[in-house]
Amino acid sequence: MTDIAALSRLIENLFRLGTVAEVDHGSLPDKRPARVRVQSGDLLTGWLPWAALRAGTTRDWDPPTVGEQVLVLSPSGQTAQGIAITGLFSALIPANGDRAGLHRRTYPDGAVVEYDSVAHRLRAVLPEGGVTDLTSPGGINIVGPINHQGDYTQTGNQTVTGKVAVSEDVVAAGISLVKHPHGGVQPGNGKTGAPTA
Repeated sequence: MTDIAALSRLIENLFRLGTVAEVDHGSLPDKRPARVRVQSGDLLTGWLPWAALRAGTTRDWDPPTVGEQVLVLSPSGQTAQGIAITGLFSALIPANGDRAGLHRRTYPDGAVVEYDSVAHRLRAVLPEGGVTDLTSPGGINIVGPINHQGDYTQTGNQTVTGKVAVSEDVVAAGISLVKHPHGGVQPGNGKTGAPTA
């Protein structure tokens, strides 16, 4: 005969809310899978896998953090076979947005990457000292005006179609376009001839 208390416990364990108590990030070289332990009331689960957005030839790595609220799904009520479903906001870790049309990703160091489909604006803000690396061997195509603040260093050739306007000076091989002297010119109101190739 089925033990009613045991059956009740199995049913209760089918779906349990809890928070991440520990995270083991696993090891790729040792082929040790990543796991979490979840605290749900008085129950501390064993090491459980968590659900990622993708886990096939396209893979997402975004491990849960301690204190994150999760839902544990346990087939047949056996928590040892459970899976942690992440992505539940809580009072401890509230939502980082409050309106439709905003897709925002906030990182522990304060970095924010977001797209606002109402304002049609893509934004990425890194903390002080943050660095952006972009490697694109096939090239980068940008359509639209570019506003750049800060120094610019380029390695390689540059081809410009159109006019280049410079507010101060252009220095080529140490020679100033504005301040370099011209030889063979007499003082006075005379002007030099047109430049030659």
